[in-house]
Amino acid sequence: MSREEVYGRRPVHEALRGRREVLELWATERAVKSEPWLQQLERPRVQVKLERDITEAAGTRDHQGVLAWCEPYKYADAYELARTEAPLLACLDQVSDPRNLGAVIRSAEGAGATGVVVPAHGSARVTPVVARASAGAVEHLPVAVVTNLARYLAEIKGADLWVAGAAGETGTPMWQADLSGGLAFVFGAEGKGLRPLVRRTCDLEVSIPQLGLVESLNVSVAAAVLLYEARRQRGG
Repeated sequence: MSREEVYGRRPVHEALRGRREVLELWATERAVKSEPWLQQLERPRVQVKLERDITEAAGTRDHQGVLAWCEPYKYADAYELARTEAPLLACLDQVSDPRNLGAVIRSAEGAGATGVVVPAHGSARVTPVVARASAGAVEHLPVAVVTNLARYLAEIKGADLWVAGAAGETGTPMWQADLSGGLAFVFGAEGKGLRPLVRRTCDLEVSIPQLGLVESLNVSVAAAVLLYEARRQRGG
């Protein structure tokens, strides 16, 4: 059976609470002593390992003394996500930094979004780095991959689902935009923005008013702000 790594105390804890099976779990003695949930586990049995052994297996020191092997991540069906009642989707147009993807997933899960959609090419996928950056949120929020993002957006949009592009200062300020219905937000890669074909599918472009000197926000911060504004407009 193929398996994937998840490392970090929070990501592994969330993997144990999530949808995929945790097959094997390693932890340092220090981590076991400091994390009650590790002490209470019956399955899988925690194997106490040296720090250097976990570092070598994970390929990084960013593991906080906890490493798990899980079933491969199961991606969701992007069209099923769009068919839910009043969906709230975060679509990323070639955001290649896995830490940015993880941070967007964390914000989207916290805002009660329906899911995250990424294109098959030029975009980060779910990896141990993404799971770590999401603080384990990737185990609970559906993530889907589509072959062509512009085509997908054109096919799902309609009267009950608008496509909103996150723009710079040119878009409608978010407090003036109607974000209360079904919505697929599209966020472009930093420094590049939305590709022309993707931009043309948007029903509206939304901006986050900037009061300082910096021209734009990190994509994960922009996603958090706009998703929470959409949630506020929905009344919860």
